Amino acid sequence: MQYRRFGRTGLSMPVFSCGGMRYQFKWQDMPFDAIPSDSQRNLETTIRRSVEVGICHIETARGYGSSEVQLGQILPQLPREQLIVQTKVSPKPDAQQFQDAVEQSLRNLRLDFIDLLGLHGINTAEILADALRPGGCLEVAQKLQAQGKVRFIGFSTHAPTDVIIQTIQTGQFDYVNLHWYYIKQENWAAIAAATTEDMGVFIISPSDKGGKLYDPPQKLVDLCAPLSPMAFNDLFCLSHSQVHTLSIGAARPSDFDEHLKALEWLDRADEVLPSILQRLEASAIAALGEDWYKTWSVGLPSYAQTPGQVNIPAILWLWNLATAYDMVEFAQARYNLLGSGGHWFPGQSAAGVDPGALEPYLVHSPHRMVIPARLQEAHQWLGGQSVQRLSQSS
Repeated sequence: MQYRRFGRTGLSMPVFSCGGMRYQFKWQDMPFDAIPSDSQRNLETTIRRSVEVGICHIETARGYGSSEVQLGQILPQLPREQLIVQTKVSPKPDAQQFQDAVEQSLRNLRLDFIDLLGLHGINTAEILADALRPGGCLEVAQKLQAQGKVRFIGFSTHAPTDVIIQTIQTGQFDYVNLHWYYIKQENWAAIAAATTEDMGVFIISPSDKGGKLYDPPQKLVDLCAPLSPMAFNDLFCLSHSQVHTLSIGAARPSDFDEHLKALEWLDRADEVLPSILQRLEASAIAALGEDWYKTWSVGLPSYAQTPGQVNIPAILWLWNLATAYDMVEFAQARYNLLGSGGHWFPGQSAAGVDPGALEPYLVHSPHRMVIPARLQEAHQWLGGQSVQRLSQSS
């Protein structure tokens, strides 16, 4: 395993982290005695495998159902001084409820302190303002820190880049959990801002939200050779020193194996990355056209500025991935989350889009004449039964 300094926390962070949202039994809270023994054995074997390969950062959240309770059965059996434990708690309008949730996390995990406490889901400017207000959740987190129950405070986010940067520049947080990977790179400006603030940088879900890379289309497999798409994406992210760790959402012990292959290339990424990157770009240009590939996102309105809150940038992004790399299954899964993703994946799909109604909102786009038809095409291709976020599932 390789390790990187996790910003101003000074923690020696493994370049892979063990994310806790896929090995738990249920997405709902439940007593430990209601959890099947085979589920618990799998979780404990997964955690032991994580520690065995040097992945000492165990990350979970209050909102991950039975994850914390199940982890609480194995973490006390491991050397505490060798672990970095992170949990995340969503901000609440009532700061006492936030404090109660953090205290519950400590009880669930059976720990005296949490190394990293994240305010979970700073996804809008309004959530940020409420968390920062006097007597708000950040102040509660800082009081818990002063009591020795929390070592460092960060935040996780699915927000637009400008909101992430705004949060970073408050100077109140030691680290950030955010999305950034090959297929979605617009948050690089936020990573640069975090680097300026000497914050730790944790990449959320690079293999799932980064393209369902555990089940990639054959075209993507061919383009990423000799690496797998998953190992390529890991190497792409970690070739940037500003990135400190990538989350592996392990559901079983074997889920670490493919990621670990990227470590073999980490000190010589320049031997393999340039040719893969060139092939990926050439494939996208061949499929999309060079002008669209380079300028499709220019001048697009946000979902909040669009009639019916149609998320034009997200829809076109998904259409691009399906067209360029055959990532249809991934694009369908994300597209059908529009309308039910809340502030975690906001905006609506292109169902019922009136092309004429969009024209005034596309005046700054060089592709304003083709976008309405492209949105309709995306809906016909990708649309289907609506889906829910995992945390809403049973």
